[in-house]
Amino acid sequence: MLDGYSGATRLYVIIGDPIAQVKAPAGLTRELARRGRDWIVVPLQLTPADVGAGFSVLSCGRNVDGLIATVPHKFALASHCATLSARARFLGAVNVARRNADGSWHGDMLDGEGFTDAAARTGCRMQGARALLIGAGGAGSAIALSLLDRGVAKLAIHDIDADRRAALLARLADRFGDRVKQAAADASDLDLLVNATPVGMKADDPLPLDIAGLTETTFVGDVVTVPEITPLLAAARDRGCRIQTGIGMFESNIGLMADFFEGGSSQ
Repeated sequence: MLDGYSGATRLYVIIGDPIAQVKAPAGLTRELARRGRDWIVVPLQLTPADVGAGFSVLSCGRNVDGLIATVPHKFALASHCATLSARARFLGAVNVARRNADGSWHGDMLDGEGFTDAAARTGCRMQGARALLIGAGGAGSAIALSLLDRGVAKLAIHDIDADRRAALLARLADRFGDRVKQAAADASDLDLLVNATPVGMKADDPLPLDIAGLTETTFVGDVVTVPEITPLLAAARDRGCRIQTGIGMFESNIGLMADFFEGGSSQ
């Protein structure tokens, strides 16, 4: 993919903290090259304290056409966008942004569709399901919205950050009423369980919830990409559960991101 790399190559920058775990630089660059685009995705680690200055510098780059945000910058990127898709505006979070005609940024949030598209292909039944989501951050917020849009009957949400959890619950309740509720981190009596936190990235991380009540009928998904099989997914697989990895979500997101950067409509 470097054969044609030159000063004419357009840049797409993915920002995060940490950044070493992300798969998008190679995967998305490869997909863009397959589509005939001389575009390359470059990773950049920015701390929360530096992210505002980073956005300002990247916005001045005349050959920077797109931004991708990973943990923990999805809410910050939304605040730097002049225009937003309807779902990004609803959530207040963005994971991709492209240039408007005037050079400002237009943002969208694709994590929810990326997760639910991948889960549906893996055999997850969402219509009428009882689900528990762990994590109310950027990815978790998007997944919550997509699950409810796809017919999940009851969605319980848990997050150790009480303010963040309350904010997401209030936003979702305005649209979905009593289909959403606060919950403890308990895997009992569920059709679907999703970990949308970074817990599982480190070798000594604990499980993100008590899985004593987890049964083989529960579909279990995780957003963590490294390791691909997190301790939660390993435990779920041992119990006979069908699982969805973060890599599966990432692979689904690649096509959605490429479509967005090529100017596809955002919702």
